[in-house]
Amino acid sequence: MGSAAAPLRVLVDMDGVLADFEGALLRAFACRFPGEPRVELAQRRGFSVREQYHGLRRDLAEKVASIYESPGFFLGLDTIPGAIEAMREMMLMPDTQVFICTSPLRKYEHCVLEKYKWVEKHLGPEFVERIILTRDKTVVSADLLFDDKDSIRGAEPNPSWEHILFTCCHNKHIELEPPRRRLLSWADDWRAIVESKRRK
Repeated sequence: MGSAAAPLRVLVDMDGVLADFEGALLRAFACRFPGEPRVELAQRRGFSVREQYHGLRRDLAEKVASIYESPGFFLGLDTIPGAIEAMREMMLMPDTQVFICTSPLRKYEHCVLEKYKWVEKHLGPEFVERIILTRDKTVVSADLLFDDKDSIRGAEPNPSWEHILFTCCHNKHIELEPPRRRLLSWADDWRAIVESKRRK
């Protein structure tokens, strides 16, 4: 008998995939700066919300950044529908390793601690052990990465993982070139994507 196959390793991004960053940001911006123009979710384009607000008016970039850099923002994020259930189910799949792979802000004072607390609050202490915090996801070895950022670049030009684009308001309009794949939501068939990597 040959040696057993290595377990399938799945990385799951946090903001926009598990936690509703965009919805919380828009609500908080509208509340704190009610007289300012804002970008509704249907108008969001591009991964960087700061850049889009900068395009509206230069000073708005700093105002929107002040929201997500403030204490309590990351800890207070709502969960994306179906995310918690999907993560718990994925964790129980045989021969499957699941990790949360998330990038901290450059102004990391609040977000790092709050990301850990958010995971513990919504997924429990066992998932806190499975957090990978990195600015460069390309150097992390895995089979799959579920992430809402449409283009992920870093030190490794050919990452080991297949990037599954998780649909978020800012990437809905993007047409993916085959063989790239998209997950529309956690109600979509994520299990088939996981199993398709196992068959390979």
